[in-house]
Amino acid sequence: MQADIDRRFRPRARLLQHLGDQLIGTPRLAVFELVKNAYDADASKVEVEIAGIGTEVPTIRVTDDGTGMSLETVRDIWLVIAHDHKERQLEKKKRTAKGRLPLGSKGLGRLSVHKLGNKIQMVTRAENSQEVVVDIDWNKMIAHEFLSDAEVDIEVRDPEVFTGEKTGTLLQISELREKRWTRGEVRRLYRQITSISSPFGQVERDDFQATLQVPDVPQWIERLPDPSELLKRAPWKYTFDFDGENFSYHYSFRGIPGIQRKARDLEENEVSLLVPPLEVDDDDPLFSGKSQPSTMRKVIADLQSIEGIGPISGEFYVFDLTPRIAKQMGETKLIKDFLDENGGIRVYRDGIRVYDYGERSNDWLGLDLKRVNNPTRGLSRNIVVGHVSIDQDSSPGLVEKSNREGFIENEAYERFRQLVLGAIDPLQREREVDRKAIRELLGEAQDPEVQSIMEPVSKIRVIASKNNLSGKIDPLLDRIEHEYVEMKNRLLATGISGTSLAVVFHEIEQGVRSLYKNMESHPELEAVTSQVEEMMKLLDGFSDLLRKKDRKPVDLRKLIKRARDLNRIRFRHHNVKLECPAVEEDAPEVTVSCSFGLTLGAITNIIDNAIYWMRAKWPNEEETGRAIYIGIDEDFDGGPAIIIADTGPGFRDAPSELVRPFYTRRPEGMGMGLYYANMVMELNDGSLLFPDHSQVDVPDDFEGAVIALQFAELKV
Repeated sequence: MQADIDRRFRPRARLLQHLGDQLIGTPRLAVFELVKNAYDADASKVEVEIAGIGTEVPTIRVTDDGTGMSLETVRDIWLVIAHDHKERQLEKKKRTAKGRLPLGSKGLGRLSVHKLGNKIQMVTRAENSQEVVVDIDWNKMIAHEFLSDAEVDIEVRDPEVFTGEKTGTLLQISELREKRWTRGEVRRLYRQITSISSPFGQVERDDFQATLQVPDVPQWIERLPDPSELLKRAPWKYTFDFDGENFSYHYSFRGIPGIQRKARDLEENEVSLLVPPLEVDDDDPLFSGKSQPSTMRKVIADLQSIEGIGPISGEFYVFDLTPRIAKQMGETKLIKDFLDENGGIRVYRDGIRVYDYGERSNDWLGLDLKRVNNPTRGLSRNIVVGHVSIDQDSSPGLVEKSNREGFIENEAYERFRQLVLGAIDPLQREREVDRKAIRELLGEAQDPEVQSIMEPVSKIRVIASKNNLSGKIDPLLDRIEHEYVEMKNRLLATGISGTSLAVVFHEIEQGVRSLYKNMESHPELEAVTSQVEEMMKLLDGFSDLLRKKDRKPVDLRKLIKRARDLNRIRFRHHNVKLECPAVEEDAPEVTVSCSFGLTLGAITNIIDNAIYWMRAKWPNEEETGRAIYIGIDEDFDGGPAIIIADTGPGFRDAPSELVRPFYTRRPEGMGMGLYYANMVMELNDGSLLFPDHSQVDVPDDFEGAVIALQFAELKV
């Protein structure tokens, strides 16, 4: 009896259409996949035609001049779903006659035809073979219960389409499942197809060209602007290369008509590539609960960083849409429309686009969010047209999703994002230098808009409610909101600059966002209440300092001891040795007048910078020379000072640049740390100084950055 049981899986006849629907997101993406299949078939050109637009019987035809298929290939590979022949080809790095590796490897791309229509005819011919004609009618196929019972019609004939020496494949799809193709959809498809082998719509590869024809409405795509001409008008151009050891870039400001800012170029060759560590690396390791690979913690990229990714390069064109500058450029609407359609950073692998990076819906580098957090320095997606290029055989760690919408977000992908963000940091930094000069020439205010804390506070209230903490937390949040608004009004009334406001509020908002982040993972009442109270102390500290109430006698030894204790875990986590004679038992007492809390924050900002740049100089965590010195110089010129020195690379910029708000060489950095420290010292009636090593008494090993927090003499 046991022998009569059928143990086989029995897929239903409609399975292929279901798979096409689930794995291929949109009809446009399905057509895009068919174009990629033509590339895999070693085609030199592929022509897509959508006929019958505006009627009830539109059709799609895709024709390529690739290698085509024999009857055996159709039967044994094309009709076998998820066949692994491309995957094996990729694993062996077996290239085609044109030197290509397959873009697809899962055997799923052919499902695109089933996504598009109910009737499919494929005509194909391989070299020295007859033509093979395959007809699939889904109206008949789904009449069968199981896929194994449904047959397709196959005919072998003398060549009629691919005559003579021609080879290739023609796909004719009718009874389209999506009959309504709008002007916008067609134009977007045109942009996708023409960008498949070129970042900017030009013919980039000489061995592959894709075209789109819409014979019933040719005007829909005839008047599209020439991307290459518009890109020539971009004020900024930037290129980079990184091979795992050397980073090179070329920055070019090409000028803006009518604005007297000279064009300039900056080039760096064979330098280190600084990358932003993941956020969790900057968290307190006691709370993160995550163990990261060493490659994710690095701030200097190396060969390990590109493992599974390979060398990367990029090219970027950046515009400025602020009204006064855009007006100088001319044809504002044309440029804005072009950027709306083409803005973003695309990814190309072996010269072929990886969809959907660079689309409006995929801000994969988080540029828009970063611009919100740093409005004066960040790039937004809609002002940059760019691409990043990688090699297929060097990037096995970057695996495309089955739905063909980007890479699987694995560890290699996260490293890839870090590398790109690090690579474009010089562009953002140098561009801000030019933009600052332009703003000054135009007489525009420099002050950035101050951000609000209301949105994150409202999110905290939601989490508090979910965890039954509203009764305890809401009154504290009410007070934070009230104090925040009161202090903002007070600062504005006293004429303090918006930049100073931004620094003050930056510290507060960082606290609010940190609280929100911690509440998501650790919504315990005690920890949350403690953090809210710390924020209230910070608010009180700023308010009192502005009223000159918080200036009290402070023993610098106690201040430094507190800074040491707060950062002890970070020192251990990053393998930083601390030399701190100021807290030894025989250290003399030195008392100054200052705000304890805000000065502590200034010291912590300086320590944070020191740790980052020492990680850049000493990337190997096991054999590191990372060390920080914190001492007191009673006889410093102008008054007693806390001296902080490190073993990092030191400063490259003038002191005036170091304390300029939003200026930083640190990828993803806010550029607020030293400005904040400088502002606090000014409010303390002191100074933030950058003495030479010869001016201070620090051990010889500390050859990096030296900073002095100099205080006014305490008046008795």
